[in-house]
Amino acid sequence: MNLRLAKPSDLAVLRRWDTQPHVVANMGADDAEDWETELGRRPDWREWWIAEADGRPIGIVQIIDPARDETHYWGDIAPGFRAIDIWIGEEAYLRQGFGTRMMRFALGRCFADPSVTAVLIDPLAANVRGRRFYERLGFRFVERRTFGDDDCAVYRLDRPAA
Repeated sequence: MNLRLAKPSDLAVLRRWDTQPHVVANMGADDAEDWETELGRRPDWREWWIAEADGRPIGIVQIIDPARDETHYWGDIAPGFRAIDIWIGEEAYLRQGFGTRMMRFALGRCFADPSVTAVLIDPLAANVRGRRFYERLGFRFVERRTFGDDDCAVYRLDRPAA
């Protein structure tokens, strides 16, 4: 598997993934991206990474600095955090270890910055499979929280001890 920065030429595949039943089932009402706009922007508080297997795009990872995110999705939050969104767009690649590899990559990017103390995620509360996945990676449940119209479960993974 390879990860590379997303680019405008990924527009068609990202739009297609947004319509896949397994993606739609785990996306919140507020999660649809305006890919045309977002792929052309490179704010320094966000990264989009495309995961590829055998040269084919299979999923995407978003890493943000929630304290600097211009949407204020996470509300008022102290510096030192990162937030991750991840999904496998190609259903045939689910449950083959790609999600774990994508998360390990994202966590490595997050904790490479010595100022980052913890990483947050917010799967839908009803996404039991996703929540178990994050728990297996060491995330711990923090709280149930509503983001827009979405009932989410907030999880946190603290920086590993040196």
